[in-house]
Amino acid sequence: MDRLYIISYDISNQRRWKKVFKLMHGFGEWLQLSVFQCRLGKMRALQLEAALVELINANEDHVLILDLGPASDVQPKVRSLGKAFKPLAKEPVIV
Repeated sequence: MDRLYIISYDISNQRRWKKVFKLMHGFGEWLQLSVFQCRLGKMRALQLEAALVELINANEDHVLILDLGPASDVQPKVRSLGKAFKPLAKEPVIV
């Protein structure tokens, strides 16, 4: 069962920031500079977390992973100014 996550990060080193940004594009949808929305199953969430641990410096960087609940059932109460916020829909993945 997929869950919806909001992942935000503050990376102090520009080179590490770019690597994290590139990694995140493979897991979710970019919302803002250092914020992504991800719809992930348990294994993909664990893979993402492991990859982030490898990339960041735990003494200097900070990553927040917010679990919003089951993706098929989530109804986040979001106030969005400007562009509309839309939770990620389940789509087929072509490998």
